[in-house]
Amino acid sequence: MTAYAELAARTNFSFLEGASHGEDMAEAASLLKLTALGIADRNTLAGVVRAHSAAKDRGLRFHPGVRLVTRCGLTQIAYPSDRAAYGRLCRLLTLGNRRAPKGQCDLGLEDICAAAEGQYFILIPPPEIANLDAHGSWARSIAPLIAAAPRRIYLGAAHLYAGADQRRLEALAHLGRAQRLPLIAIQDALYHSPARRPLQDIMTCTRLHTTLAKAGLALQANAERHLKSTLEMARLFRHYPHALAHTQDLSQALTFSLDELRYEYPDEIQGASATPFEELVRLTWQGAQWRYPDGIPDKVQDLVDKELHLIGQLNYAPYFLTVEDIVRFAHGRGILAQGRGSAANSAVCFCLGITEVDPARIDVLFERFISAERNEPPDIDVDFEHERREEVIQYIYARYGRARAGIAATVITYRWRSAVREVSKALGLSADIGAALSGAVWGWDEAVDSERLAEIGLDPADPLLRQTIALARELIGFPRHLSQHVGGFVITRGPLEELIPIGNAAMPERTFVEWDKDDLDALGILKIDVLALGMLTCIAKALRLLDGHYGRALTMATIPAEDPTVYAMLQRADTIGVFQVESRAQMSMLPRLKPACFYDLVIEVAIVRPGPIQGDMVHPYLRRREGLEPVTFPSEELRAVLGKTMGVPLFQEQAMRIAIVAAGFTGGEADRLRRAMATFRRNGTIHLFKEKFVNGMAARGYDPAFAERCFSQIEGFGEYGFPESHAASFALLVYVSAWLKCHYPDVFCAAILNSQPLGFYAPAQLVRDARDHGVEILPPCINASQWDCTLESRNQANFAVRLGFRQIKGFPQTEAERLVAARPPGGFDGPRHLWRAAQLTGASLERLADADAFRCVGLDRREALWAVRGLDQGAAARAGRLTALAPLPLFAQCDQAEEAAETALPPMPLGTHVAMDYAHLRLSLKAHPMNFLRGRYRARGIKACAQIGEVKDGRTIELAGLVLVRQRPGTASGVIFMTIEDEGGIANLIVWPKVFERFRRAVLGARLIWVKGRLQREGLVTHVIAGELDDWTKDLSALCLDTTIEPAIAHADEVKRPNEDRRHALQQRAAQLTLPPSRDFH
Repeated sequence: MTAYAELAARTNFSFLEGASHGEDMAEAASLLKLTALGIADRNTLAGVVRAHSAAKDRGLRFHPGVRLVTRCGLTQIAYPSDRAAYGRLCRLLTLGNRRAPKGQCDLGLEDICAAAEGQYFILIPPPEIANLDAHGSWARSIAPLIAAAPRRIYLGAAHLYAGADQRRLEALAHLGRAQRLPLIAIQDALYHSPARRPLQDIMTCTRLHTTLAKAGLALQANAERHLKSTLEMARLFRHYPHALAHTQDLSQALTFSLDELRYEYPDEIQGASATPFEELVRLTWQGAQWRYPDGIPDKVQDLVDKELHLIGQLNYAPYFLTVEDIVRFAHGRGILAQGRGSAANSAVCFCLGITEVDPARIDVLFERFISAERNEPPDIDVDFEHERREEVIQYIYARYGRARAGIAATVITYRWRSAVREVSKALGLSADIGAALSGAVWGWDEAVDSERLAEIGLDPADPLLRQTIALARELIGFPRHLSQHVGGFVITRGPLEELIPIGNAAMPERTFVEWDKDDLDALGILKIDVLALGMLTCIAKALRLLDGHYGRALTMATIPAEDPTVYAMLQRADTIGVFQVESRAQMSMLPRLKPACFYDLVIEVAIVRPGPIQGDMVHPYLRRREGLEPVTFPSEELRAVLGKTMGVPLFQEQAMRIAIVAAGFTGGEADRLRRAMATFRRNGTIHLFKEKFVNGMAARGYDPAFAERCFSQIEGFGEYGFPESHAASFALLVYVSAWLKCHYPDVFCAAILNSQPLGFYAPAQLVRDARDHGVEILPPCINASQWDCTLESRNQANFAVRLGFRQIKGFPQTEAERLVAARPPGGFDGPRHLWRAAQLTGASLERLADADAFRCVGLDRREALWAVRGLDQGAAARAGRLTALAPLPLFAQCDQAEEAAETALPPMPLGTHVAMDYAHLRLSLKAHPMNFLRGRYRARGIKACAQIGEVKDGRTIELAGLVLVRQRPGTASGVIFMTIEDEGGIANLIVWPKVFERFRRAVLGARLIWVKGRLQREGLVTHVIAGELDDWTKDLSALCLDTTIEPAIAHADEVKRPNEDRRHALQQRAAQLTLPPSRDFH
């Protein structure tokens, strides 16, 4: 019977060529009953693991290959016959990748010939091969490869459906006989189904930067480039049956499988131990004595013994030593580092200094981290200071070499905006229509209904518009390109380039492998996550400032624990800038939960998560905590599991322990249950676990309803896992950051500004919050500022925060360092002195003037700009801006210079000052934009945020403010939470889905928004339930008009001047555009 294997298929990892996922190709090949499937993407192995896993699930034989395209355009598909050949193929791709910029591969035929041993090749002839001239020249060009791989080369024959297929096949058969190359039948499939042809056309247009109307012959002539059945292929190649038979011959010759890849850990031993395991044992017990100087608790000893036994059994000791080595390097450099995630369930990790969760205080579940039954490698995530993580990364490269270490890939995929942009371009829609469509959807997965299209001025019945939307939906989730992972490192004992191809990253001195974390997990290849956490940077800087200015040399471990004033601040939800608890959801939860000890913070971090919310565990826990519901336990055996959380399961470990204790699961089964939940929407096998779980609990006497709730909670955890150990790791950072803010708000403010970007709030809100806590904030100054924000002594009690040059938009750090180095003891006396002494560029001088940094020498912003631009009248006349000038050497040391005759300049209005502050500093110390509107709004009955406390619960209220944050959590069923700000404070808005649909444009687009709604107060938590909203951004033009504001808002750093009437339309528009954008999370 005729059999067929497709060995020339492409996936969408042949970027902008293939139009199907590898999983789709595998499923279609299985349904078509092909004997095997080979995936060969253009110069990459990036997509083979996904196809391999999908084929394996379906029992389909799979061959990983590469479509090698040389710099001169020759194309050949390479398939490795064994593990050694696969290593050579990876090394070949690495060679091409490292020669070229990111995303490109530079290979010559000579490179392929050098790596030809063990490879089987399918030569892909050019479409014009039937032409005699092309026939001869192409045959000569491939001769070196034929010589390098004798008897391992096939000649690919495919139907192109271009009108001359029979003539072309005859030419190929003739060429095959002449060159002694067997003919092999291929489909050269670009997609799994004919329905994908329109999408493939879009991708072709995107690749060629053209439109469908202009693409012409560059498009496929029809929809035949899809996978076909054996019967159809037999019909197409009825005159060449041997071509089909050769697909079976080649498939049988390809014995290599990705399952053969074996990850080997680095095994360097720095101590005197004979084996990695002995060294791990030594370091672990040495660390245990350091952690517990008064004696190692029996509980910890038992945990360490158990863990070490399992680690030795599974041969994971080298992996733990590698992570310990990296963390030890960071600690030695004074870089804060802390492990998190499931690794915090390990007592060994705690003793090694990798994590900070004390197993003596927290119940850890090692099976959540490592399980012999699961037979999957551990995954250790370590956070480092985000500004110093590069030091750690370069240490890894230096320690293990680039041949053995590389960062994992991240697959950047099309989302709605990028998908609709590309499709609309390809279909020839105008840029305006494309922009309107791309802005019509929030996030990934909303439908674009007719009402929404009409709202943005488009015709819902337009067939081209509907086709655009349909094709964009198909494109969502397709890979756009590869990027480097945030920090997942693969480190090997042998050459990494023989395991995975390596390529250049866009960042200098960075390389990354072609597989992402899911690919690595699927093949059991370990990675170490070297992650960046901004709050660690903030804490490290704060501790240095605390030591330098207050003389308190503290560490995260020695900061006073269980401080009642810190918990009182948290209970008030006074948490702007505090790690993890500054979101609106967390700030709403804090006054209800009222944390009073460290474990309460662990619960606080974990409870505002999809798992507990979807499992309906939050409200029962809060009712019990508030004494509104009795604390009960389904059984005594579960009291030990649920005692600390009042009988309500909140953590992954608790859910797993319930499965073990109450449902009869083993530790490995419980973790497999948790992992199965993560994919339950796709694999449809969750009912098998649910039945075992619920029936197991019922058999042990538990209420079936309670069993159902427990299972629902595990289901929520599956996709949004948050183990207790991870929550404890984060809770430590919550407490430390809260302690710093509570006791040293000046230190905390300077440190968090010096660590931006970080957290929910922009610098303007962080500065405002610090001022609300009594911290004086000083503006940037040419004679006082450093690059970083600094502390200046004001009195015996505290310090003022001087804004640093880093706060000035577009001002380079190198220029700031040059300025500080050149600053004389008495300071600069003006722009010319600064220019000559520091040799700053003209652009940098203008940025200083724009930022109003010359007030210390008696110049306000307008005067400073005039003086700076007057330093070179010729350049100013030519370009309108000062160019990058340096003084002549003869005058470089001059202290004084003859200044140009003074010009009387009209004063700049305060509103314009504020607008320019926001444009160049992203904040203003002079006034809030809403100050200029308060008189107008007060007359209309619009209240200030500070007046919310005067309004009774349930009453209607009108507010207007700048939009700070928009957030739509995945568990909120479409509800949007907004935070707005005026000159007196902030207000929290809740926008229900129906209201959102009515006022969508205002909700998504407004910089200044008006809201009318109902006040809702629950304890200390206050919200406004929005009923109506409107975009009032146009009112911000008042910043540049003659608008009188209350004198009290002009702060000490503002020189008092009368407001001037200067109504400039461009300034009005600028005022609307210079405010920093809101921070949107969805």
